Amino acid sequence: MTQLDVAASTFPFLYSHDGLDALKHLRSLGYEKFEMMIFPPHCWPRELSIAKRKEYKSWLNDEGGKITSFCYPLLDNNPNGVDRLMRAYTLDRYREAIDLSAEWECPYVVAIPGPVNSLINPPRQWMLDWFVEGMKQLVAYAKGTGVQLLLENVPFTYLPTAEDMKDTAALIGPEVGVNLDICNSAYIKEDPAAAIRMLGDLVKNVHISDSGYDEFLHSRLGTGVVEPGPAAAALRDIGYSGVTVLEIIADALQPGADPDADIRASHAILAENGWTPLR
Repeated sequence: MTQLDVAASTFPFLYSHDGLDALKHLRSLGYEKFEMMIFPPHCWPRELSIAKRKEYKSWLNDEGGKITSFCYPLLDNNPNGVDRLMRAYTLDRYREAIDLSAEWECPYVVAIPGPVNSLINPPRQWMLDWFVEGMKQLVAYAKGTGVQLLLENVPFTYLPTAEDMKDTAALIGPEVGVNLDICNSAYIKEDPAAAIRMLGDLVKNVHISDSGYDEFLHSRLGTGVVEPGPAAAALRDIGYSGVTVLEIIADALQPGADPDADIRASHAILAENGWTPLR
């Protein structure tokens, strides 16, 4: 049985390491494939000098490493905000991420629908139209770069479900795929395995972590409701050949946090369920 491949996210090190140092740290844990978070001051394309960009690429080449996806968490920005200037600003940051992704030969940029958290949110159709319009602009921008946009299911957005991802991808066009977050799916009480099978070959990248239902987390596996085994079976059923990103969110700067231990423990559980062991 072919084992599923694993990458590690730099998310725990947003504030403790710059992007390159986070890659080096994860490499010391045994990883060769990485998801890079696009977030200042960690790794922010428009603040990277040419020399620093080359330093990243040289290190990746020397180590045989690969950035398999870029993830832009949108903590400050919003592609479906009511202010057209915010939408335009956000799309510009995505364009910079696409440029950097192409430069570093990373195939995917994960695109997240904007958050909804006010007492009176804009009409859903407005937000959907703004998001689809923006993503179509980015698809056109990415044409010929070798970079594909992936939509992600996120609970605090207005498009939280796997079905939302499928429907929205159809509105944008065949150029986009889906980054299926297993933890996000489980948190909203979807069946992640069923979601994977429903999405089929739209699934190009996968995130995994754990959470309970009371509080939305991305903790180490084995601490919440996520069941890796059924998800692995579903990924095999659809012929998935991409990576599964360990997206553990435990801020390395916080007292008592131990993201290294969380990553190792989570990877051990993945290995028990059919993913490649940590070397």
